[in-house]
Amino acid sequence: MAEAYKRPNEPIDRVLRRFKKAVKDEGILMEVKKREHYEKPSESKKKTQKAALKRIQQQQKADEW
Repeated sequence: MAEAYKRPNEPIDRVLRRFKKAVKDEGILMEVKKREHYEKPSESKKKTQKAALKRIQQQQKADEW
């Protein structure tokens, strides 16, 4: 769990910024978005295959340059 403690004489904006950075680093928001709706195993497999194909195509396009 992400935590950010307020130091003496520290503005709340800095504390909030540190907290947001901690949440982002831990991947909490990504996990929440992923679990928002149920995804069937076949759908997740298709999604990973599509992402892999996209990565390969981008690498091939970069190699052409």
